[in-house]
Amino acid sequence: MAYVLSPPWQARRHSRHGALEVLAAVGLILPAVLDIAPVLVPLAALGLVIVMVGAAITRFRRRETAYLVADLVYLALAGFVAWGRFGPESFTG
Repeated sequence: MAYVLSPPWQARRHSRHGALEVLAAVGLILPAVLDIAPVLVPLAALGLVIVMVGAAITRFRRRETAYLVADLVYLALAGFVAWGRFGPESFTG
């Protein structure tokens, strides 16, 4: 619970990370649904993988194991989407 007593600049950093995760989720869904630049789907998945690696490292360093498991699951799902959309199930192929 140390994050509650953290300085205000850290709260802004957390909200930026949350905004990045929301943008990545939008980037995973909208290009494929609207059929506008579907090549952005694997790029958004790759960006989400990078964000989730950072989240997992942060959770590990803070010893938040319950949240770490969720971050690793999201990381695996985003990695699966990136692998599938860059490879065998590409929208462009």
